[in-house]
Amino acid sequence: MTLNRLDGPRAEPRSEIKRLVILLHGYGADGNDLIGLAPHLANVLPETAFVAPNAPERCEMSPMGYQWFSLSSYDPNMLRRDPAQAAGIYAAMRAGAEKAAPVLEDFIGAELHRYGLTADRLALVGFSQGTMMALHVGLRRADPVAGIVGFSGALLGGPDLQAEIKSRPPVVLIHGDRDDVVPIQAMYHARDMLQSLGVPVTSHVSPGMMHGIANDGLQVAAAFLQRHLIGGAQTENAPSTT
Repeated sequence: MTLNRLDGPRAEPRSEIKRLVILLHGYGADGNDLIGLAPHLANVLPETAFVAPNAPERCEMSPMGYQWFSLSSYDPNMLRRDPAQAAGIYAAMRAGAEKAAPVLEDFIGAELHRYGLTADRLALVGFSQGTMMALHVGLRRADPVAGIVGFSGALLGGPDLQAEIKSRPPVVLIHGDRDDVVPIQAMYHARDMLQSLGVPVTSHVSPGMMHGIANDGLQVAAAFLQRHLIGGAQTENAPSTT
């Protein structure tokens, strides 16, 4: 089967490239939405290339953007009214992630080959639907990545993961406590499920933040990436995860 090859904006250092960060955007956006994080992260990740591919499908709700899979039946208002339904709703999205997964896996392999790197020199950073994809693909890779950063996302198909998990890279989940698109309960559900599977996971809540990336969350992500991609100390003054 021929896969649609992903591509998107890049930010590369002038020095030798020793590490790679793949940034996975959210529903209705494109790679330009996250490549702007590269200059901030590059401050603590020298010799690192950043790439932010556009998702494989044009977005059904925003034709100028892209989607990893359809969210036409997703209702965040219902989730806020009845948070107990969250696990079932996110599990039901699994089919969409499964369809997009081979395309993303192909892209990951091509990018590692491009830079001559092994998976332990790669981190996946996702936002919203991009977090869903980072967790879905990253935990099912036989060749583990160095780490996964998930902003404002969710874990899809959690119960199935027990039989399908192949690697347990460190994960940090970062979420705003006022998120009105992916309620914060999704983060707690993902954290609890990952802990039950033996995945080393930490979480950070950005106070007052809605569906986005706050400065404190970005600092936590930078510290996590520095620690797991380089193995150095945490970024100075970065908040600790909880």
